[in-house]
Amino acid sequence: MYASLRKLLFLFPPERAHKLAMRGLKQIHQFRIGKQWLQRHFCVVHPVLQRQVMGLSFPNPVGLAAGFDKNAQYVELLAALGFGFIEIGTVTHRPQAGNRRPRLFRLPADEALINRMGFNNDGVFAIAARLRAIRSRDKQLIIGGNIGKNKETPNEQALIDYGICFEALYDTVDYFVINVSSPNTPGLRDLQQRDALREIVQHLQTLNQAKPLARPLLVKIAPDLDLPEVDQILEVAQQFRLAGIIASNTSVRRDGLHTPARVLQRIGDGGLSGRPLFPRTLHMISYISRQTSGSLPIIASGGIFTADDARAVMDAGASLVQIYTGMIYQGPTLIRQICEALLPAHPSGA
Repeated sequence: MYASLRKLLFLFPPERAHKLAMRGLKQIHQFRIGKQWLQRHFCVVHPVLQRQVMGLSFPNPVGLAAGFDKNAQYVELLAALGFGFIEIGTVTHRPQAGNRRPRLFRLPADEALINRMGFNNDGVFAIAARLRAIRSRDKQLIIGGNIGKNKETPNEQALIDYGICFEALYDTVDYFVINVSSPNTPGLRDLQQRDALREIVQHLQTLNQAKPLARPLLVKIAPDLDLPEVDQILEVAQQFRLAGIIASNTSVRRDGLHTPARVLQRIGDGGLSGRPLFPRTLHMISYISRQTSGSLPIIASGGIFTADDARAVMDAGASLVQIYTGMIYQGPTLIRQICEALLPAHPSGA
């Protein structure tokens, strides 16, 4: 069914298709019978799927990566599709429109996307208000807050933006992700460097430890880092007792793609996501797990398209997985497929 629907959606520009699909699902979800239908067809509930990670209890290990629901408009609907946790954002202090369109492109030959969205979002205060309304209806959802800086904020003042986002979202999310790895905000990836990252993390942990209950704080890293750069980030993570690492964000590399070079040149800059990233994701998770002796929780993100992919990254050391582009190409049944494959009774189970 989804293969036919995907053909129809792919006739529209990607951003338009995203809005059409989510608005259609939201219309179904707003009615009790529609919500029940979605839950019956997509959700898998079983004690074996539960995960205790970072002091939080996840109903299953399959989450939605940041970028899909930037403004927390579809959180409850996405939970009805079976996600164990939903990460909203990236959220910035002030609202921003993002980069000029077109800014999202499909690479069907590679089952990939290229985006240069540019942290388009409604701003942290509008999003926090939306999340408070969601929390008033459902306190059980596991929601992550992915936070970044505004484009016009100098890197030297970035920690101010991150701090404002932390304070505004603290009561509405279960964990935070420091996004210093998007390639679509000029200079942002420079904040992955040890000294810059240390300053931001120290500031956020100071705010965090002053709260009655500290939130798990993670950093999301780029797949394009070399191993010494990863080691520097792990050093900061361990020094300031970060709760985990998300490996990883989108890539600026284009090697090994089947999409013709002329098409890639026409698309231009942006972050690559999808199936081509999986080998890098797997390699990075294995490396981080070895370097930390498995002591630092890892959320795997990047190129997870099948239940076997999810099992592979978990075997390599990931505690949880996130999907985004995989759902665009495979459909929302991917969540169910991964969950069912993790059940002992499943033919390909443990």
